[in-house]
Order: sequence, then C-alpha cells, then structure tokens
Amino acid sequence: MGTEFNYIVRVIGKDLDGTKSIELALQGIKGIGQRIGKLIADEFRKENKIDSNKLLGELTEDEVKKLEEIINAPQKHNLPAWTLNRQKDFEEGVDKHLTMNDLAFCLRNDLSRLAEIKSYKGLRHMWGLTVRGQKTKSRHRRKGGVVGVAKKVAVKGKAAPAKKSK
Repeated sequence: MGTEFNYIVRVIGKDLDGTKSIELALQGIKGIGQRIGKLIADEFRKENKIDSNKLLGELTEDEVKKLEEIINAPQKHNLPAWTLNRQKDFEEGVDKHLTMNDLAFCLRNDLSRLAEIKSYKGLRHMWGLTVRGQKTKSRHRRKGGVVGVAKKVAVKGKAAPAKKSK
C-alpha cells in the first residue's frame, strides 16, 4: 500500500479522529456542523479529485493544509454566503465563517456589547434569564443550579474522658 494512516489528524488546532469520513470528522470542530461540514468536504473532494469514501486519516499533509484553507475561507471556494456563521459582521460588515476560539471570542464580544448598550437581550443575558420569550414561571430557575438545604457534615469531636474506677 505505501500510504501511511493517521489515527489522529490535527486540523486548525483541533485533534480529529482519522478513522471517520471527512465530513463527520469536521463536525468535531467548533463552528462546523453537519451542513457546512458536508459542503466543505464536497468542495474539498471536487478541488482535489479525491474519492468520496476516503477517510480523514488517509489524507496527506498537503491535502490537510488545503482542507484548512477551505475551512478558514469557505466563501473563496464557492460556498454560498448563507452557510457562513457570521453574515454581515457587525464590526467589518463582511461575510465570514469563524471557528474554534475566534467564534467563542466573537460571541462573547456580542453579548458584552448587548449588555453594555443595555438592550433587552443584553439585560436578560446579564441576569441569567431566558432571552427568546420562553415562559419563566418555573423552568428558568434550573439554570443556576440546584437550590436546597445541604446536609451538615458530622464533625469529629474529642473522645469523652475515661471514667476513673474506685
């Protein structure tokens, strides 16, 4: 055979299972779900003329770099704008697809901006309440954890003094 199989493949800073198909393995990256994973894998196969049954662990290092290129800039590789997770970004006004830490950082900034301008959504996020109109009579209280009385832990004390016998 001559080709080397990698059981763990590192793609954009995340270790992925090499025994899975390309689209399934890509779902292990934060910011890539089923639909975008399949679209990225299909575009990668078209550009590199790769068999659809090929596993992620069978790819060479050059092919993994090309896959990372498509993940980082899917709009440059003929993927439609509606598949991207950051359409008309608030700060830059462009369509882009964020993954991993960039996505988490951007979401955190969005929530802090909403809280800073004291919008309804921002205040609800700050208070830890439901944001999208759900009822709050009973269900929302679970979000903070269990409320109740904790059982006291028995403290070990000193032994009683021994009685003197006459």
